[in-house]
Amino acid sequence: MNLGQRQFNEALTTLGDVLAERGLAYEVVLVGGGSLLLRGIIARPTKDADVVGMRLASGDIAKVDALPEPLARAVRDVGDALGLAPDWLNLGPASLLELGLPAGFADRLSRAVFGALVVWFAGVYDLICLKLNAAADHWPSRDRHLEDLRALHPTWAELAEGARWARTHDPSPAFRSLLAAVLREMGTEDADVALG
Repeated sequence: MNLGQRQFNEALTTLGDVLAERGLAYEVVLVGGGSLLLRGIIARPTKDADVVGMRLASGDIAKVDALPEPLARAVRDVGDALGLAPDWLNLGPASLLELGLPAGFADRLSRAVFGALVVWFAGVYDLICLKLNAAADHWPSRDRHLEDLRALHPTWAELAEGARWARTHDPSPAFRSLLAAVLREMGTEDADVALG
């Protein structure tokens, strides 16, 4: 079952309640479709919610190789109860922390509280960077990543900055060509200028 905005909020609220009943509390940082849904930028359902890391009391984002087992168990239990995949909340893009998030990412996070679960979701600029990167990775498919990027209504400057950030993850000429194709698809006439 895919998660629309209502189902996503229900799942997060239920997860927060389950964690509270078990005497647990966690803070997760979301990117991707989950962040877009929480921000009300998209209405399309998403199959899962992507956790990029756990937020620490210091405000730093900690990379984890797996969700803590008590949290993973609660996610599975909520999935069973609501008819969702057992990994509806997962560490899909956690490798982004190794490669580096856009500068200032943690400062642009927004917070939503679901009982014992605090969800921090990525800022619009960061979503532009991440979705541009994903759209290039999936090019020439004009899939959900490109649709999501369009829904963010990025400016030329945001696309150019996002492209420069994406090149820090993959500086290859082949990836540069994919980025240029996505930028042209987004209406950026001079993709070479945007790419620097």
